[in-house]
Amino acid sequence: MSEERNYLLGTHDAEVERLGLQHGVWRPRVLDAWHRAGVTSGSTVIDAGAGPGWASLDLAEIVGRGGRVHALERSARFVDILRHKAESRGMEQVSAHTVDLVTDALGVTGADAFWMRWVLAFVSDPVAVLAKLHGALRPGGVAVIHEYLDYGTFAVLPDSPAIEDFKRVVVDDWRASGGEPDIGRTLPALLPAAGFRIRSMQPLVETARKGDAIWQWPASWGRNYPRFLADAGKVDHAWADRVIAVFDAAEADPNAVLITPMVLEVIAEKL
Repeated sequence: MSEERNYLLGTHDAEVERLGLQHGVWRPRVLDAWHRAGVTSGSTVIDAGAGPGWASLDLAEIVGRGGRVHALERSARFVDILRHKAESRGMEQVSAHTVDLVTDALGVTGADAFWMRWVLAFVSDPVAVLAKLHGALRPGGVAVIHEYLDYGTFAVLPDSPAIEDFKRVVVDDWRASGGEPDIGRTLPALLPAAGFRIRSMQPLVETARKGDAIWQWPASWGRNYPRFLADAGKVDHAWADRVIAVFDAAEADPNAVLITPMVLEVIAEKL
């Protein structure tokens, strides 16, 4: 196995499970976007920043044995998990590659489409990543992108000062690591500069009450990330406990509402 290239939240089993929950919540939106972009049986698709492969497996079902899914992921552990899942399901159309989108050659050309979710927000050089993915597509190939547009829309209602402080800490920590949480604001300029024509854009934001499937996504994040920050020494444990207590209180309040961070969906094609 190659040297592990880790993530801020790690690649342990709990994170694999959290990413699966996250994909399940957003899956209806994702399937709809792929359909509108023209991903279909026989397509060759790049899953850029594939993680442990939750989206890759859905793509493999869509493209079928006559298609190909190139899952590009920098974490060797995630790639191993992805390969095992694909092999256990007999999905020979999935090829998983240990690739850092910023520093490595992608090793793919002539693809019909690429899919990317919450990747550009974390990389140090989104311009370089888009240039590489542009080069990996055939002329007329399609880009399907979901990236945060306005992280500040994340809320737990009734409003809480602890949640507002939590958002501030998250964004500051994110930017200190070299990422940009509101990267979606730059996509209308970055994509044409990289050689794409934007076909459609739309904001995606959800509201949820306890019992809704989407509730579990921000609720699990709101419990896990404060503990991570405290364990990393970036905040004290009392601060983390206050944030987690807000999510616990929301679970017990039938009138509480969670609002997700706003995402920008972009479908674009290579010129």
